[in-house]
Amino acid sequence: MSASKQKLTFLELTMATILNMVGSSIILMPTKLAEVGTMSIFAWIVTIIGSASVAYVFARCGTLSRNAQAGLGGYSQYAFGRSGSFLANYTYGISLLIANLSIAVSVVGYGAMIFEAQLSALEIGLYSMGLIWICTVINFPGVRATGHISHFFAWALILPILFLCTAGWFWFETERFVAAWNPHGMSYFDGISAALSMTLWGFLGLESACANADRVENPEKTVPKAVLCATAGVAVIYIFSNNVAAGIVDNAALASSTAPFGLVFATMFTPFIGKCIMAVMALAEAGALMSWQFTLAEVFRGSALEGYFPKIFGKVSKKHVPIIGMIIIAVSQSLLSILTMNPKLEEQFFILVDLAVVTNLVPFLFALAAINVMIDHEGLRISDRELRITNILAGIGSLYCLYALYASGATAMLWGGLVTFAGIWFYGYTHRRGAAAAVQTTN
Repeated sequence: MSASKQKLTFLELTMATILNMVGSSIILMPTKLAEVGTMSIFAWIVTIIGSASVAYVFARCGTLSRNAQAGLGGYSQYAFGRSGSFLANYTYGISLLIANLSIAVSVVGYGAMIFEAQLSALEIGLYSMGLIWICTVINFPGVRATGHISHFFAWALILPILFLCTAGWFWFETERFVAAWNPHGMSYFDGISAALSMTLWGFLGLESACANADRVENPEKTVPKAVLCATAGVAVIYIFSNNVAAGIVDNAALASSTAPFGLVFATMFTPFIGKCIMAVMALAEAGALMSWQFTLAEVFRGSALEGYFPKIFGKVSKKHVPIIGMIIIAVSQSLLSILTMNPKLEEQFFILVDLAVVTNLVPFLFALAAINVMIDHEGLRISDRELRITNILAGIGSLYCLYALYASGATAMLWGGLVTFAGIWFYGYTHRRGAAAAVQTTN
């Protein structure tokens, strides 16, 4: 097979990015947005503008960077050196660790609805931990098979959502949508802020297109187009699915549901159809979790090879699987599940989402700040128009990220800040010997 045939097409890269964004974030989204009401559509507008700006800059970073270290850490290194690169990798890894646990919690929520079970906080925690360990152990033989499984179930998740976006209008009632506009009498600023972390959560994964820049023809043009088209496509899916759902099911019922899309399909058709949709979505999320657990272990392994994380994360099996790293990660997620236990499953999910968003925004801001340094460092010549567009969008993206940090709330910022400062200490501690050696050499 020729090299050109092995390259991803524009359409393939776009669809892969869409699957990465939608596959692990959508199934509890209507519940959180129902707490704000249908005026959350303004949060979608803000997030689309901000996410599209971030996506464009990341695409530019991916095509301009000549750093051997790929991803957000590699971009951050241009402006902030190895310490900045470490923090970007560290906070991104922590974000994925938290996000994967939130996926497990959402699967448990759908499972509880399927079996009509009332789960205690301890049971939610135990089932979430069990699912984490199952998805971890399944990856031990290698990721090839689980990758195909997760890809299949991602489509199984998206197809019902697409059906809702198109055919769901036949069940849509304008009166119900209008009645749900602002159920708690919030100001528009407070409403947008309350919904922002959830809307941003839906777009996390947009950076995955940049990681595949070396696998496409003409990446300078293909990657930015794919990222922006994927962002636009996902935006349409999110806005239509969530707002159509709000016109089919009463707002109070959506806000208290742990399986909102199952409830929507049960209202449209029958409770049995609703449970079938719940089962499909739960399996799809479990498939996504399998893939993301392996991805998370690879992030930690890559950081270990860079000398940022303990060497134990870099050890692999005969099949090149970082089993020890996976086990350590699963143990950490189990402890986090205990720490975030909540009798209301959806509340535990939202706590985890806020934490994941906060820690994910740190490497985002680092990468956004690095774009001009990257251009100067690589001696790249781009047109004044391209430079102006890049700077404007980097500014918009940065302001959006800062607003998203504020909107995540004081608790999430507190814990996210503690995690970040712990990372600073960890970097200094683990590199003390190297620093000491450097000083001795200089002297």
